Amino acid sequence: MRCVSPVRVSELVALRWEQIDFGGGTIYINRLKHGVSSTHPLRGRELRVLRQLQREYPGSPYLFVSERLTVMAAATARNIIERAGILAGLPLSVHPHMLRHACGSYLASQGHDTRAIQAYLGHKNIRYTVRYTELSPWRFKDFWTD
Repeated sequence: MRCVSPVRVSELVALRWEQIDFGGGTIYINRLKHGVSSTHPLRGRELRVLRQLQREYPGSPYLFVSERLTVMAAATARNIIERAGILAGLPLSVHPHMLRHACGSYLASQGHDTRAIQAYLGHKNIRYTVRYTELSPWRFKDFWTD
């Protein structure tokens, strides 16, 4: 999934095909950790990748499966992402929540409404979302004009 799909790793590995609406181009995110579940749009490339994934593993109800074709463990997904960071030569240890955090920070830096970001990330309490807006120096960019 792309960085702009702000799912937790536990939500990612729990995704089932029934949560994908190929016709409508959406995915239903069942939030964990007392979050607010919501439906998110999928773009063309994502839909194509998901269709390919479904063709490769037609018997599984889950999007992401282990080598034994069972639901992938969250620890396995974490290891895959950590390994991808190593293979990419990144100078830091990569973990899945970095993608979610990057999504929230990016949306805040683009000036999106904090309440909209809260809903997108599935935060029940806005105090968790406010962290992302506090990190962005661009939050002041429209205060004054030249």
